[in-house]
Amino acid sequence: MSAARTARTVLATTLVAGLTATVLATPALAATAAPAKTRHAATQQALDAAVADGVPGAVAQARDGRDHWTGTAGERKGHDRYRVGSITKTFTATVLLQLQAEGRIDLDDPVEKWLPGVVRGNGHDGRKITVRQLLNHTSGIYSYTEDPAFQEKVFGPGFLRHRYDTWTPRQLVSVAMAHRPDFVPGASWNYSNTNFVLAGMVIEKVTGRPYGKAVENRIIKPLKLRATTVPGTRSAMPEPSSPAYSKLSRDVNAPVHDVSDLNPSIAGAAGEMISDSRDLQTFYRALLKGRLLTKDGLKEMTTTVPISPEYPNVGYGLGLMKDRLSCGVEVWGHGGGIHGSSSLAQVTRDGEHSLAGNFNADWAGDSQKVIEAEFCGTTATTGTAPKE
Repeated sequence: MSAARTARTVLATTLVAGLTATVLATPALAATAAPAKTRHAATQQALDAAVADGVPGAVAQARDGRDHWTGTAGERKGHDRYRVGSITKTFTATVLLQLQAEGRIDLDDPVEKWLPGVVRGNGHDGRKITVRQLLNHTSGIYSYTEDPAFQEKVFGPGFLRHRYDTWTPRQLVSVAMAHRPDFVPGASWNYSNTNFVLAGMVIEKVTGRPYGKAVENRIIKPLKLRATTVPGTRSAMPEPSSPAYSKLSRDVNAPVHDVSDLNPSIAGAAGEMISDSRDLQTFYRALLKGRLLTKDGLKEMTTTVPISPEYPNVGYGLGLMKDRLSCGVEVWGHGGGIHGSSSLAQVTRDGEHSLAGNFNADWAGDSQKVIEAEFCGTTATTGTAPKE
């Protein structure tokens, strides 16, 4: 969830910090009658390339109509559970859209209405920021994961001493409030994990219970997502899983550490959840097929804002990103990461062709190549540069 990542990383995986329309007919998607091994050969090659580039293990699963496929490389197994990082944001946004449909909140309410006095300091003002602006990252609120001291303690070598520390949402927001805003609310776009920590706090204020309970009752249980959890402060990974690794440094020659166990309260509603590739596909397919939101709610979620002129084919909705790939196919979803775990989840707008997967490292590999391989048939190559 380190906010030192660029917009390109947000596009690909939003690794530890920090994506419709009818799918275009392309040769890669038209060949659905081919055997699964042939149909997903490029995706498997992308996983193999990631491992060749230094990722200890990679897994991906895809569904396209009746075709189900699982690919692995290195240490990852097909049914491994993993920390999904910022993919949590889509779950959080879905709950708020459900609450709006029930008339319990309006996304255009000022944050101050629900969290009086919380967003204040150094130019931040919750009276001038809406809940909607939290969900599409146009609030201008500084991301607490950008704070240098926080980065050193949580993402750097300090992690080994502080991996089991508990952070409250209010503490995380306080880190952000010590800095100036990135811009006037609504004036631009910038990925901020503080936005979704606040969104989780709003859910708790509206429902009277922690946001994780709302996610469990409204999404996990109805969809029978048996591998998906909101761990809170629980540090251990549920089985089956395999280790997650990090160098805890920008130095590519730094030693590798097993970072599987950690207190995910450092991420909260912005990135704490655990899942697997099957459950992530089930969630995003159900979401885009309209099973979790009203028609109006899904329209709001898929109404996007541009993230940067550098990425004209990418837009951010409400906790959901769209990306038009190199072959013209448009996919929706989110990427996510947390220590030693880089995840992806994408689906076409009709909810029929989906992909989810994970690398168990945060210093190598390019998950965008896995996405391009699955939806466009693009062949991956080794020797790619790290995404920093």
